[in-house]
Amino acid sequence: MESLIVTVNRIQRACTVLGDHGGDTNLPTLWEALPSVVVVGGQSSGKSSVLESIVGRDFLPRGSGYGIVTRRPLVLQLHKTERGLQEYGEFLHLPKKKFTDFSMVRKEIQDETDRMTGKSKQISPVPIHLSIYSPNVVNLTLIDLPGLTKVAVGIPPAFLLGQPESIVQDIEIMVRSYVEKPNCIILAITPANQDIATSDAMKLSREVDPTGERTFGVLTKLDLMDKGTNAIDVLEGRAYPLQHPWVGIVNRSQADIKKNVDMIASRRKEREFFASSPDYGHLASKMGSEYLAKVLSKHLESVIRARLPGITSLINKSIEELEAELSHLGRSVAVDAGAQLYTILELCRAFDRIFKEHLDGGRPGGDRIYGVFDHQLPAALRKLPFDRHLSLQNIRKVVSEADGYQPHLIAPEQGYRRLIDGALNYFRGPAEASVDAVHFLLKELVRRSIAETQELKRFPTLQAEIAAAASEALERFREESKKTTLRMVDMESSYLTVDFFRKLPQEVEKGGNPTSSSVDRYAESHFRRIGSNVYSYVGMVSDTLRNTIPKAVVYCQVREAKQSLLDHFYIQLGKKEGKQLAQLLDEDPALMERRQQCVKRLELYKSARDEIDSVLWAR
Repeated sequence: MESLIVTVNRIQRACTVLGDHGGDTNLPTLWEALPSVVVVGGQSSGKSSVLESIVGRDFLPRGSGYGIVTRRPLVLQLHKTERGLQEYGEFLHLPKKKFTDFSMVRKEIQDETDRMTGKSKQISPVPIHLSIYSPNVVNLTLIDLPGLTKVAVGIPPAFLLGQPESIVQDIEIMVRSYVEKPNCIILAITPANQDIATSDAMKLSREVDPTGERTFGVLTKLDLMDKGTNAIDVLEGRAYPLQHPWVGIVNRSQADIKKNVDMIASRRKEREFFASSPDYGHLASKMGSEYLAKVLSKHLESVIRARLPGITSLINKSIEELEAELSHLGRSVAVDAGAQLYTILELCRAFDRIFKEHLDGGRPGGDRIYGVFDHQLPAALRKLPFDRHLSLQNIRKVVSEADGYQPHLIAPEQGYRRLIDGALNYFRGPAEASVDAVHFLLKELVRRSIAETQELKRFPTLQAEIAAAASEALERFREESKKTTLRMVDMESSYLTVDFFRKLPQEVEKGGNPTSSSVDRYAESHFRRIGSNVYSYVGMVSDTLRNTIPKAVVYCQVREAKQSLLDHFYIQLGKKEGKQLAQLLDEDPALMERRQQCVKRLELYKSARDEIDSVLWAR
């Protein structure tokens, strides 16, 4: 079972290397699922001394005055080795360097803290990983956090030390982020010479673990209590009951620290204190730093064993989710120019396919083009001001002006032609409006198609280039369509349908008054008949254009958009060099970062799965 703790150690190191420190809601986190022992205590609670007693080495930075020493989480991984082997420490950020001088370990912790936080005295959630290999330890992982404090350490000294005003809240937020995890084992350090009711560590642990199921209470400085007092009620669980037994610790004295008394000798003095104490002698076998380490190691093993199925399930589920997201984000862009060109063409084809689906009815939008022909164009034709143009006053004016100095003899042909030309000229407006309306809809479909092409979302530069190329092509199609539709209107003006007018006299004769138009050329009825004839002719032309304008628009705009929307863009692509192609495939930085995050996190989960599988197979 010892291999399970070692496995979790390796997974924790991988978490740090690959950027999983917990608290990141945008990515699945393995860090928070791993069981861990978190050391919590107020400043000057003896927290550092407890850790050094468990390790048997003096290796932690110590402060003096008001400064906060621990400003980054320290993940302390203890590995028991065979007797006779040399002790050494190894940092994750210096994987090939073994520290046999533990004073240099202390210096490196301080230096690495400053490298991340600078000299600003701020705190950072990024942990430092330290592995210690020694025959004098048990297999155990402890996470040391900054000491809780009630006030910004010494005002104004805190500002002289460069610590921010928010340091108190920042530390509490960091500590809470660890101890609130259901897989966290809380090692709450409280000095015995302090009222336990005011203990920062116990107050916090009671908030996050009200049943005491995850909390181990540790009383330090038992040898410094006032004469005649003891902590028996606490250690025996009567004053402050927890589900796990309290453990008493005797820290090294300041005199011992100054004299550099060996930690192994300090352990011996601690054992002698409890064995010879009239108050704690009966508890001696369950007191001291060595006993605490063994209890924590055994409990951590049992928690890992219990949580292992859930961790395995989380890993497998997260791998599936990350692989699905990476599939959605797409592969990284190739560096070869040929592959880049192929990628661009594939992306263009994907866009073009979606654009055609909109036009052909596979996706919504194409029906709006039909709406232009079926509703907008007929409505515009009906609203043309023929009533004003063919009013009696205007007809009289146009016919009279067309006759000039010599009135017409039989029928006012020039007047007819001018009236018809003027009326037909009104058709130019609806014709152009139809072209513009379809142009607008095609541009909107291009925009929607680009947005709906999932593969293109990675490449904003290429999106912009395709949009620009499509817009340029649609503009060309619009100009050609306008020329064609206006030409159709002009053709109606350039050659009138003679048969229509040849039938008019016969129709008049059938009415019984074949010569009325020539008898009184200036009678109101004469001008009304002219207006009626012109109106009928214009109505016939309107019906014709209502059918032919859509044909021209579809042929010149819709058909061309389907067949050759990006043709010019493809020609330009063929002329681009590798560097220019690479620029087109510049991805959205946010997507690139997201893919990199997912790749790292997937690597972490697969590594964790392999670690756990190797242990399960070994068992």
